[in-house]
Amino acid sequence: MPYSLRDRKKSITFFWTLFVVDTLAQPLILYFTLWYCTDLSHNLVFTISTAALGGVSVAEYFYRFWTLFKKDSVVRPLNARRSWLDFFQINFTVVWLILAVELIVGTVQEEPYIRLLAMPLPTVMYYFGAVHLTLDFLRARGYQAPFRISSTPKGYVMPTALYVLIEDIVAVDGAGGQKYRRALRDRYLASPYFRQMLFEMNCFWGGGSIIWATITTILIFTTPRDVAYTLGWSLPFVWAGLWTIITIPWVQTDLRREKAAWAMGNIQGEPSPMISPHPRRLQGLSPYQEGCNL
Repeated sequence: MPYSLRDRKKSITFFWTLFVVDTLAQPLILYFTLWYCTDLSHNLVFTISTAALGGVSVAEYFYRFWTLFKKDSVVRPLNARRSWLDFFQINFTVVWLILAVELIVGTVQEEPYIRLLAMPLPTVMYYFGAVHLTLDFLRARGYQAPFRISSTPKGYVMPTALYVLIEDIVAVDGAGGQKYRRALRDRYLASPYFRQMLFEMNCFWGGGSIIWATITTILIFTTPRDVAYTLGWSLPFVWAGLWTIITIPWVQTDLRREKAAWAMGNIQGEPSPMISPHPRRLQGLSPYQEGCNL
C-alpha cells in the first residue's frame, strides 16, 4: 500500500491529542469549573461549554469539505462528480445535525437537562455502529449499493462498511488521495483474507460501539448528576482505547496469515466490479469457503 502510518506519527499524535483535549478534557473542565467556581446561571454554564465544544471536529469538517469540493481535488472518491462528497463526510454532516438538536434541546430550558448533555459521544457511537452494521447486513443479503458510497458507484457490489471508512479517512484526512483509494480497492479485491479481516473488524467495532453506548446510556440515566456527566464524556474514550488495544495484535496476526497465504499461492483475487458492465458479488464471506452469494 502506498501509505505508511509510521511516517505520520507526529501529525497523528498531535491531532488525537487536540481531539482528546477538545472532546474529553474541555467539557469536563468547563462544567466543573463554571458550575462550582462561578455564580453563572446553570443555563449560561452549558451555553458556554456547548459553544466551546467540538472546535477540532468543526475545523476538520470544513477542511474535509473544502478538500473534497475544490475544483482540482485529488482526494475525492474515484470517478465522482465534484458535487459528490465522500460517504464519511455525508455521515459527518448527519451526526452534527443530530448533535445540534440534542444540545439545543438540552440547553434551551432554564434548568439544563444535564443527562441529555452527557449523551453526544454515545449518540455518535450509536449512529456509526448502526450504519456500519446495517451496510454489512445489506451486503451479506446481496443488495447492491442504493447510491454512490464513496468510490463504489450506485448499483454495484457494496464493500464492507469499514473499508469505506478507511478509504475516506486515509484519502482525505491522511492526504493519501485517489492514489490510496485505488490501491486500497485493488488490495480489497485481490485478497479474501483482507476482506474477511475488515468484515470481522467492522462487526467488532460496530457491534462493540452499540453495546458500549447502551451501557454508557444506562449509567448516564441512573447515576448521580456529576457522575453521569463525567461517564458520558469519558467512557467512550475508555472503549476506544480498549478496542484499539485488542485490534492491533488481531490485525497483525491476520496480516501475517495473509502474507503466508500469498507466499504459498493460496489466494485467488476478484476482478474489479468497478469496471464490470454488470454488478457482481465478491467471493464467500470466509476466505476458506467457495464463492457464494452474499
